[in-house]
Amino acid sequence: MAIRACLIQWLSQDGEQKFRFFKMLVDIGYKEIEVSFPSASQTDFDFTRRLVETPGVVPDDVWLQVLSPCREDLIRRTVDSLKGAKKAILHIYLATSPCFRRIVFNMDKQKSLEMAVRCTKFARSITKDDPSTAGTEWHFEFSPETFSDTEPEFAAQVCQAVKEAWGPTEEAPIIFNLPATVEMSTPNVFADQIEYFCRHVSEREKYVVSIHPHNDRGCAIAAAELAQMAGAQRVEGTLFGNGERTGNVDLVTLALNLYTQGITPNVDFSDINAVIKVVEESNKIPVNERWPYGGQLVVCAFSGSHQDAIKKGFKLRDDATAASDEEVQWEIPYLPLDPQDIGRTYEAVIRVNSQSGKGGAAWVILRSLELDLPRALQVEFSKIVQKKSEEVSRELRASEIVGLFEEAYHLKSNPRFNLVDYNITTDRSTSPAPPEPGKALNTKNLKRRFTGVIEIDGVQHAITGVGPGAISSLAGALSTLGIDLDVVDYKEHSIGLGREVKAATYIQCTAAGSKEQVWGVGIHQDVVQASLIALLSAASSFLTSRAGSPAPFRPIRSNTLTDEDLQALETLTGSSDLATNLAKAANGSSKSQVDIDALTRQAESQ
Repeated sequence: MAIRACLIQWLSQDGEQKFRFFKMLVDIGYKEIEVSFPSASQTDFDFTRRLVETPGVVPDDVWLQVLSPCREDLIRRTVDSLKGAKKAILHIYLATSPCFRRIVFNMDKQKSLEMAVRCTKFARSITKDDPSTAGTEWHFEFSPETFSDTEPEFAAQVCQAVKEAWGPTEEAPIIFNLPATVEMSTPNVFADQIEYFCRHVSEREKYVVSIHPHNDRGCAIAAAELAQMAGAQRVEGTLFGNGERTGNVDLVTLALNLYTQGITPNVDFSDINAVIKVVEESNKIPVNERWPYGGQLVVCAFSGSHQDAIKKGFKLRDDATAASDEEVQWEIPYLPLDPQDIGRTYEAVIRVNSQSGKGGAAWVILRSLELDLPRALQVEFSKIVQKKSEEVSRELRASEIVGLFEEAYHLKSNPRFNLVDYNITTDRSTSPAPPEPGKALNTKNLKRRFTGVIEIDGVQHAITGVGPGAISSLAGALSTLGIDLDVVDYKEHSIGLGREVKAATYIQCTAAGSKEQVWGVGIHQDVVQASLIALLSAASSFLTSRAGSPAPFRPIRSNTLTDEDLQALETLTGSSDLATNLAKAANGSSKSQVDIDALTRQAESQ
């Protein structure tokens, strides 16, 4: 027989809360729900009647279970609450341990056994033997309460007598619910007790062994799982362990433990946050942040090494998913299940505080901005994040981390440099001999010339430079302004797919004659422009007030532009008089020599 779960969730709240809770349990998929203790209060009795009498509330395959002490008058009251139900489980209990027999009931074993049999026969007479209740399909459940503290042979003896009094069949077996009313031993001892019971009560096919673990020693989950291995077929518990003292066994944890082992629990926790919301509103008790599966921190990692391992795991998983049409098996360090399977987001997986390493902040940037940072950049940025976290003495939100990154690497605005316009051409000043007639000149080995306009601190400057490629030619142009940068690392990758794809570029630079290093980041639809933006981002980092920055910007007094440069600038600006105007405005000695300082002073005075 498949493992079954019965959810017991008595709520002291008003009927509407209980009604909403019941509907949630049905939606999750529970088929046996202990809904009330009708003989204990009018509220519970009325709630049971509402479930029975309201059309469509209780599906045809859901059993309503109600609880009663082993007393005839209370059993009758309980049965009255179920009249008209389609499927009903009448659950009666009698404590059988020496402690309860002596202290609570003042009776010996024989009287205890006789009471159990008498109440069972009475229950039978007013349920399955009563023609007036023939419209209800009845199941009977008997609990030798305090089973785990009862002599094993006596518990088996009582249940054997109860079975004979009820008269179960294979099609309608009796349920023997064996509680660890107070958890008093290690889980293996409880499992041994379950195995003993299964071996010593006859007609095994005519009864279902149910267990009801409490969590006094903190071992309810382990006790339930071992007991199932020992022969139990059914578990009674609550959502998130609500219950007396330290609570009952948590059915959420039991179900998702099965799920992580590839066993379908037949209950749906794919939106666990919605379940938690109803549970907390009903119980007025919050689910602990560290509670298995349900806690807000259970899929979160703060440790730097944990975050790095998780980030690497997701990277490999993404690569494997992209390369395969089949579903990729879940295998991520520190995450026993996919958070999305229970309705959690990947953004909640990694939380960043002052103890977090490079992987945590890098994960947030990857998920938020789709930027896969090089390792050295991860290390640099993590220091910025750590400093901020220490300043505010708390965990940083993802939005704050993104804001720090955008500010540090000038993604939204560059405070010092902006690329206004540019043109990159082949530098033909060192061209080889002209090709033969009818053939094009091979320029693949020629250098590139950057000609453009860059805004520095709000003032536009015309600059030009030559280098082996686009980045080095801009670096050469910047050197004419006194900013000498050497590129030591370069990485790029795409963002998105199709026609909307963008390029992300990362450039690490050092200042000439210095060991100080900074990073620049550029994003653009054009891969060349992305790299130029990244270089200007790095240049700006050198000239800001960030720790470790070199000397402030000191421009060279003048810049000499060739005729080719001026022609390119005129093309960019659309002005045929650019060269003359630049020279006059800057008091240049010729149209090709531009005084940068004068240009800056004039711009500032306007």
